[in-house]
Amino acid sequence: MSYAPAGNIIKSIIREVVKECLAKGQTVSETLATFMVKAVVLDPQNQFNVDRTITKQDVQEVIERCVQRLVDRQSPSVDTIKMQAYFDMHYTSRQEYLKEHRRALQAELIPVTREITDSRAKSRDELETVYGKIVSYVLLRSRMGSATDISTVREAAAALRSIFPQPELGVFIPLSRKDKEQQLEELSMLVTGIRLFNRDRKKGGSTIDDLPAILNESISTSIKHIKFETGASQNLSYQYIALLEGLQAAEIALKDGTVPPEFLKEALYNARQHEAFLGLILADVRVCEEQTQSLQSELQAQMDELKIIVHSKTAVPTAQVFPHFTALAKLWSGLQDEMYLLSILNSMVADLQPFLGAQSWQLPKDQLEIFLEGVEVKTDEQRMKESAGNPAVGILKHRNKYHVFSSKKAACQFASNPDESIELVAEQAKSSPELIQLLELHLQFSSVTPYSEMQLGRKHLTQPVAKCDGDTQTDTHPVESNIVKSYKWNEWELRRQAIKLANLRTKVTSSMQTNLSHMRRDNVTQTYRPKEAACQTKKDGESSVPRPQVYLAGLRGGQSPTTRLIKTNLTRPVDE
Repeated sequence: MSYAPAGNIIKSIIREVVKECLAKGQTVSETLATFMVKAVVLDPQNQFNVDRTITKQDVQEVIERCVQRLVDRQSPSVDTIKMQAYFDMHYTSRQEYLKEHRRALQAELIPVTREITDSRAKSRDELETVYGKIVSYVLLRSRMGSATDISTVREAAAALRSIFPQPELGVFIPLSRKDKEQQLEELSMLVTGIRLFNRDRKKGGSTIDDLPAILNESISTSIKHIKFETGASQNLSYQYIALLEGLQAAEIALKDGTVPPEFLKEALYNARQHEAFLGLILADVRVCEEQTQSLQSELQAQMDELKIIVHSKTAVPTAQVFPHFTALAKLWSGLQDEMYLLSILNSMVADLQPFLGAQSWQLPKDQLEIFLEGVEVKTDEQRMKESAGNPAVGILKHRNKYHVFSSKKAACQFASNPDESIELVAEQAKSSPELIQLLELHLQFSSVTPYSEMQLGRKHLTQPVAKCDGDTQTDTHPVESNIVKSYKWNEWELRRQAIKLANLRTKVTSSMQTNLSHMRRDNVTQTYRPKEAACQTKKDGESSVPRPQVYLAGLRGGQSPTTRLIKTNLTRPVDE
């Protein structure tokens, strides 16, 4: 079976599976359909041989079995596979979440950014319009308040005018697009920092949410909820294990045989997978909690330092306060990122809950309690204590892999035939494909990859022969070049050169010298004009004399019959 036809067949099978599931009212992603196709082919009960040529009957049978499993709403196994597909398609690292979030925010800012950077406003009305768009840009980028709220717009505009008055648009408009975008980003961060500082001083920011308090409460609530959901899944797992152990030991018998042991195993896998995914989400929430506490401490320290700088001053140098405003904006943006991550994780917790529906519908809680009457339900902690001597059993290395065991009996059984034991695990995983993801057995199934790594046309049911396009190129001159520049390939050129050499044989070069030209040569003399020079023999100076200050008193007379004039001279002496 060649690679290209196999790829086309797989694609057509996946498309048909999605189409038929949709016709039956079940929406299935191509990723889930791809994995289900692989699971059906790997299942030994279906007896598919991938080494032989695939017929139309085989294709139709694969499609029917896949659709039959995907539309089964009463199968915990299918629910587990759907849960695994959903989680791997939506769960990623913090960095990837934030990168995608920032990309979405930048996309929202593109229209208003282009309107600002492409503007060539000249008139007063046009400049006012551009300034209003800058205010809108600042609000959209800061995510602090709505751009339609009048009080928020006025507050942002006032903060912007304090650092970027409207007359400065005359300098802003001629800048290049890159410089405009950089300045817009800087203005947005400064305005954000100013608004946060004013909010802390109770001089504005009434529309800004108390993000630290909201985050603290949300994180606490999320941790409690996830722990509750995890505890519920763990309790289900403990109960299913107790029932299975009781059935194996023939200590209990299910009434009417309504719930087969296979269903209990599938339900156990489902609960354990849900517990594992909740554990990953809880760990991320814990990281959010630590990051939030760190950001809040830095934010408060930065705010206190800014208060010391500003204090009660009416004017502060921009070089001192602007870096602090920018730092406040960055820290606040970090808190906003943590809020976004927390909302994503909470939504994933809610989306995982429906994948427990099959077991809860087919085995309700009251019926499960009836089956467990008289059965001891042990927790994982109790089982760990009972098997505390397991490390003494040792570790067995087989084919560069290390194996541990639950008991000495299991270790001896594995050591007697390791390959057979490993093969039994693989066979069990083929029958229950959800175990491949749950137990991370991808290395044993090279043809089955995690959902997040699946790409149509690149991964197939069988591992095809690796092929790639290649080409080679040799040097133009493998040997070191030895080019003779005097070589002529044109015979007429050679003929002309031969005639020229032949004519030179009859030519003589002669010279003579007369008495007048004997011992003479051309002489050149260069002279320089006299240099202009000047000197100064006297020094200009100046002086000022004191201003006369003479005061007269008694000019208007007084009560005395005679006028008495008093003259006072307060002029400073010249030599003083």
